[in-house]
Amino acid sequence: MFSGSIPALVTPFRDGAVDYEAFRRLVDWQVEQGSLALVPCGTTGEAPTLTNDEQHLLFAACVEQAGGRVPVIAGCGSNDTQTALWHMQVAKDLGADAALMVAPYYNRPSQAGLLAHFSYLAEKVDLPIVLYNVPGRTVTDIKPETVIELARRFPDRIVGIKDASGDMTRLTAHRMQLGAGFVQLCGNDDMALHYNAGGGSGCISVTANVAPRLCAEFQAASLAGDMARAHQLNERLFPLHQALFTDASPAPVKYALARLHDWLNLSVRLPLVECSAEARRAVDAGLEHAGLV
Repeated sequence: MFSGSIPALVTPFRDGAVDYEAFRRLVDWQVEQGSLALVPCGTTGEAPTLTNDEQHLLFAACVEQAGGRVPVIAGCGSNDTQTALWHMQVAKDLGADAALMVAPYYNRPSQAGLLAHFSYLAEKVDLPIVLYNVPGRTVTDIKPETVIELARRFPDRIVGIKDASGDMTRLTAHRMQLGAGFVQLCGNDDMALHYNAGGGSGCISVTANVAPRLCAEFQAASLAGDMARAHQLNERLFPLHQALFTDASPAPVKYALARLHDWLNLSVRLPLVECSAEARRAVDAGLEHAGLV
């Protein structure tokens, strides 16, 4: 259903407001460069700082600009189940192809709570769900047994996972119980090579914002089993993968994009601030190593 290089899109800002024109240009560039799906309003899109209206307008802009060329997986997650439901319904009505649903943060629900939360959403809205497990940010871990139970209960609704747990053994645990049809997408660019080798089908990527063509080529080589080419591209991208997290994301990503495009800038929303001089030096080196500057 979803595979290859899938950027978790940044949200461009200008003078404090969402720059929808720049966002649309970013969507076009990503599709032209070979990205195979798009994720608006995820972590890299600074979703926690967006108003509901902004989030829904970004869904609409992404779906309209993509124009059916690639699927749109709208970031609909919330730590409030009813808000998540609302975002999902809006995304469906606007034509999104799926919803990316992060584990509820701050509340710290149990596995039973996670099962109830995602089951409720799957029952209420006819839209495929890609679970998003990033315990380093949410302090809530969607355990393999919970993922497996959800996918068994709702095989047409709970279709995959973006896994940023860092635990590579989960690939096999999910695969053994759910088969290859359950979409497993890496949530960490620097682990994507090994993730695909273990049975993954792609990456919801931060680096693809900056290097979409290289990330698409890397994913294509990796998934085709051309490991010599995949290693070559992975090593070309690896310093950039690391540099983009030398300060609070997505500040380094926006710095990199501003270096590449005059229609993008460094603006992030508080409580984030522009990345440090040290992070900029790391990004500069990563861009140079990748051959992007």
